Amino acid sequence: MLRVAGVLLGLALYIWFIVDVVRSSRVSVRTLPKFVWLLIVVILPLLGGVLWLIAGRPRGDRPRFGRRKSSPLAPDDDPNFLREIDQATWSERMRRRRDGGADAAST
Repeated sequence: MLRVAGVLLGLALYIWFIVDVVRSSRVSVRTLPKFVWLLIVVILPLLGGVLWLIAGRPRGDRPRFGRRKSSPLAPDDDPNFLREIDQATWSERMRRRRDGGADAAST
């Protein structure tokens, strides 16, 4: 049973190393080109992965596995939503002026 758990853990690490190399930005990978790191991790399963963590994995700001880029939580935090509201308000004012009515909001 312990041997099976060890094999499953090793397989999970091997897959995680491959996915981590593939998801890394080409320009932020250290020491060697990205495709060389991928070959090292695939050919030398656990040793290549450990080498990747030590010498090749990008440092600094990097989205973690499973997390996505944060998006606005509320409509008033979204600049696109606010821009659309401003455009709709401006369009409504211009329509009223064209129709000959006075713009009550601007007085």
